[in-house]
Amino acid sequence: MLASSAASLAAQLGLGLALSSLIGVVAYRRRALSRSGVWGAILIGTLIFGFGGWTAGLLLIAFFVSSSALSHFKERDPRKQRAAEMFEKGGQRDWWQALANGGAAAALAVGSSALANVEPNAANALFAAMVGALATVNADTWATELGVLSPTPPRRITRLSQVVVPGTSGGITAIGTLAALSGALFIGVLHALLGLAFGSPLRASALAVAGLAALGGLGGALFDSMLGATVQAMYYSERRQKETEKPFERDGTPNRHVRGWRWMNNDWVNFLASLFGAALTAALWLWTQTAR
Repeated sequence: MLASSAASLAAQLGLGLALSSLIGVVAYRRRALSRSGVWGAILIGTLIFGFGGWTAGLLLIAFFVSSSALSHFKERDPRKQRAAEMFEKGGQRDWWQALANGGAAAALAVGSSALANVEPNAANALFAAMVGALATVNADTWATELGVLSPTPPRRITRLSQVVVPGTSGGITAIGTLAALSGALFIGVLHALLGLAFGSPLRASALAVAGLAALGGLGGALFDSMLGATVQAMYYSERRQKETEKPFERDGTPNRHVRGWRWMNNDWVNFLASLFGAALTAALWLWTQTAR
């Protein structure tokens, strides 16, 4: 029995490694990933495919494909190009971005698998949290890529009366918020559909999980904005006369630190937001179980 389970896990991990390697190479050739990003994607993909199964693995692919597609949507639009100047990193995801966006989901997939035969309820809660983590990073990406195209300027989430420049960390718009909700709901609904086709520990409550993931993902994306408005490190570029997430210019010239914690870069913000969305989704799922 144990030998059979170990063989099955090894086979899933091998399949995850093969698929994530293939996707990583294709993404690198399409300039969606840097070289280090390929290794990050392989690690995250192998763990999520191997321990979470087909449903979890395909959710990860859906996040990556949809976010990569949106990064190229209207990429020549001046509003997007101006906002991109403020972001710490470009369109190519590196190792740290891969871990920031998928690390929490990977760890939760491993935890859910480890507890499946010991504490089924805890394992299911962790699986719900994994869906919530992916819903959060998808929501945040959709909000970022579409929110900068809003015809109305964003407002700081901590002070809605204050208008800020598009692309400012902590700025939100109605379009961006709707995009975040749509991105989270996309992952939730896709989980329900994939659960029917490939199986999921939460298949019996798949429709409920879709709604919970939408709420958890939206909550995580808004938490991301809260961190961006309060503690994320921000700098001022004397050369470009504007705030930016970049501590250095392309030629290595340092920018002046103006607010936030220096270590709290965008990768940390994304990671912590994914944890928040995961925790919120799991808490909501547990509440629905006790409310029955």
